[in-house]
Amino acid sequence: MRVAEGCKPLSRLGRVIAVTNQKGGVGKTTTCVNLSASLVATKKKVLMIDLDPQGNATMGSGIDKNDVDASIYDVLVHNKPIAEVSVFAETAGYDIIPSNADVTAAEVELLEIEGKEFRLRDALAIEKAEYDYIIIDCPPSLNMLTVNALAAAGGVLIPMQCEYYALEGLSALLDTIIRIQQVLNPQLQIEGLLRTMYDPRNSLTNDVSQQLSEHFGDKLYRTVVPRNIRLAEAPSHGMPVLYYDKQSKGAMAYLALAGEILRRSDHKESEEVALAE
Repeated sequence: MRVAEGCKPLSRLGRVIAVTNQKGGVGKTTTCVNLSASLVATKKKVLMIDLDPQGNATMGSGIDKNDVDASIYDVLVHNKPIAEVSVFAETAGYDIIPSNADVTAAEVELLEIEGKEFRLRDALAIEKAEYDYIIIDCPPSLNMLTVNALAAAGGVLIPMQCEYYALEGLSALLDTIIRIQQVLNPQLQIEGLLRTMYDPRNSLTNDVSQQLSEHFGDKLYRTVVPRNIRLAEAPSHGMPVLYYDKQSKGAMAYLALAGEILRRSDHKESEEVALAE
């Protein structure tokens, strides 16, 4: 199929990935920041959206959340174009739509807006062609912000620790994804599960990891993110670990994850082309 000059084929529109887990403290924001930076390192153009009112992804990208002119609140509530809200994170290499405490109000105000579940999807409609990947950092709860992310995304990346309660929380998250598929977004798929804060010396870690492998098969990323002090330190310096200490195990892990995601994407595109022919 011939494509007009300057336009991407439909299969090349930016891939929207929501990074979510209803359980907090699993490395969700760490994954958003470092995966985004690692994709940039592979020459991909990336937009990260901070949907968490805590604004940790914003701060971890070197942007002061208290000193931005606009945030994702303005996109969701006031229909402000993404191009006018996004800022370039110089220490990370990607564009970001920042978040701060103002976004808490969006949860309430959205309830009064028609088509409230699709505000982010509609805002991204004209931006998807500008980026290779759009990564969304969701709040650690199922609220209207998370629903907007899942309604807009094509895939869900689930970071999780290999611990006992993680499996129980995962079951609830999978039920949520199924409901979103049925009601709001039939194209939504599980992009993959990422094991974070991984310690292979722990027998429970290995047991849970084995269960995940048996249940999810190739949806479980081969990459695991280890516990790593450099990974924990990087946010306080306002930069991804790749630029804080590129030789660290944390940096290597997220580069490996980016490579794995790109290979899966290439494989999927090859299958789509084969079906089209």
